[in-house]
Amino acid sequence: MNEPKHLLIRQTIAVPNINVSVFTAWQRLPAFIISAALVGCGSSGGDSGNASTSALSSETASSSASSNTAASNTVSSDAVSSDAVSSTSSVSSDTQSSAAALDITNLIFEDTHGGCAQFVRGMFADVMDIQQQVAFDGQVDISLSGDNCVLTSNGIPNHDFNDSSAHFAGDVAEVTRAFTIAQAPAKAVNVTALSLRTWDAVLLNGVVVDLLSAGCYKPSDAMADENGNVPIGCQASSSWLLDPLGEGNNFGTDTHNAHTQPDGTYHYHGNPNALFDDNPGPGGSPVIGFAADGYPIYGTYFLDSATGTVRKALSGYSLKAGTRPSSASDPGGSYNGMYIDDWEYTASGDLDECNGMTVAGQYGYYVTESYPWVLKCHSGTPHASFMK
Repeated sequence: MNEPKHLLIRQTIAVPNINVSVFTAWQRLPAFIISAALVGCGSSGGDSGNASTSALSSETASSSASSNTAASNTVSSDAVSSDAVSSTSSVSSDTQSSAAALDITNLIFEDTHGGCAQFVRGMFADVMDIQQQVAFDGQVDISLSGDNCVLTSNGIPNHDFNDSSAHFAGDVAEVTRAFTIAQAPAKAVNVTALSLRTWDAVLLNGVVVDLLSAGCYKPSDAMADENGNVPIGCQASSSWLLDPLGEGNNFGTDTHNAHTQPDGTYHYHGNPNALFDDNPGPGGSPVIGFAADGYPIYGTYFLDSATGTVRKALSGYSLKAGTRPSSASDPGGSYNGMYIDDWEYTASGDLDECNGMTVAGQYGYYVTESYPWVLKCHSGTPHASFMK
C-alpha cells in the first residue's frame, strides 16, 4: 500500500488577469505545481451521468477480469487556498487544458475552506484493484460554470481498493459522471430525505457516496436470510431498512466502506478512510467532498470554539432503548444498529438531524464514527445532476 501524501499551500502569486498558486508538496508530489484559475466548462449530466463537461477522457473498464485494464489519464488536484481561484478570471480553453494535473494518489487533503471553487483543477491517481490485481487510473476534473462548479470523474478512487476483506458482487469499472455543485448553497425550508434514486454526495477523489441500502426486513421473501432480511428489493421508505455498516450486516465492503453497484460503480457507504486522517490541522479536518445540495463534507475533526480544541464531531443520533416490536413485519430483538430504524435523533452530540453543523460561519456535514456516518438528509436542495 502506498503511504498517504500531504499537500501544503505555501503562497499565492498574482499576475495580470490570471491568479496562480504555487504549492510545495510533500513526499512523491512534484516539487512545484502551478494552478491557473479555470472558468466555465460545460453543464452537468442529469441522469446516469454519462455526460462529460471537461477535457476528461475515459474508457469504461469491462466488468470481467479478463478485460479490466487501466484506462485513463490526466487530472488531479488538492485543496486550493481562498485566493487561488478567481471566479472572475478569464482563461482560455487552451490555458485550461494545459493546467498541470495533480497526482492525488493516497493524498491527505488539508484545505478547510468550504467553497467548491477552491478545488478547481484536474487530478489523477494510480491505484490497484487488490484482489483482481488490475491497475486503474482515477481521473477527476473540477471546473467553474457560472455560479456552480462541475466535477467530472471516472469513478475510480485515489486509493487501492477491493482488499482481502471485501466481497464485491461485481468488478469495479470506470463510469464517467458529471455533478453540478453550487458555489453558494442555501438551506431549504425543509430538509430533503436521502433517496435510493440519487447519489448523496461526491468526494474530491470523484467517488460517489450512496448511504442507503435496498435491503430490509422481509421474512416472507425467498431471498430472506436467517434474520428475515433481504439484500435488495426494498425502498427508502421501507420499514426496517438495513444499514450497510450496521451491526451484523455484511454488504461485502472493503476497508474503505465501499463496494460496487451492478454497473461497476465503486461507492462509499460511510467513512472512506481516505482523504483525511487522525492528524488534523489547527482548523480541524479538511473538506473531502460535497453533498448533492452543495454543502461541503468534512472529515471527523473540527475546531470546538467553546474549548479551543480540535476534536471529533459527535453524531446526534442514539440507539433506541429496549427491544424492537416482534411480528410478521417486525424483526424483534434489541436495537443494535442493524436497521436504520434502530436509531433516533436525540441531539446528544454536536450535529443536527442531517449530520451537519456550522463552524466559523461555514455549514457542512461531518464524517462520524457512528450512524449516520456522513449525512442523514440534505439541509439544502439537491441538484438534479445527482440523480442516478
